[in-house]
Amino acid sequence: MSGGRPAPSLKSRALRLLSMREHSRLELERKLREHETREGELAEALDTLASRGFISDERVADSVLHRRAAKLGASRVKAELQAKGLDAEVVREAVEQLRGTEVERAREVWRRKFGQPPADASERARQMRFLAARGFSGETVRKAIQGADED
Repeated sequence: MSGGRPAPSLKSRALRLLSMREHSRLELERKLREHETREGELAEALDTLASRGFISDERVADSVLHRRAAKLGASRVKAELQAKGLDAEVVREAVEQLRGTEVERAREVWRRKFGQPPADASERARQMRFLAARGFSGETVRKAIQGADED
């Protein structure tokens, strides 16, 4: 049955996405490009939303930090922020916020996953690989595992 409601505008589609979570401009472009009916229409809609404060790199970065920092190291969070197309300075500031708590966060991730010090070298290597895969630096992983050995 055609002739129903007209298709939602790009602006309303973008607002619907933004109501679910913060999105960067690049994410919105990727998700909405297929709905663009004329050249430049999407850019105009996103420019309007950005000028009204609906699109914000800072809020996207804060959202990612809030959702992901407890589980991931700074390098993984940085990669996620960069993949969202955020401004380099916003990414740098967000990663800088994580640096001070990196070892504590790594220890907490380790504690939730393993809970006890490694019994031998192969177990130690497995635990270290796990933390490294989560984006924690080698130095942070060593400190977290050493701290676990000492507890």
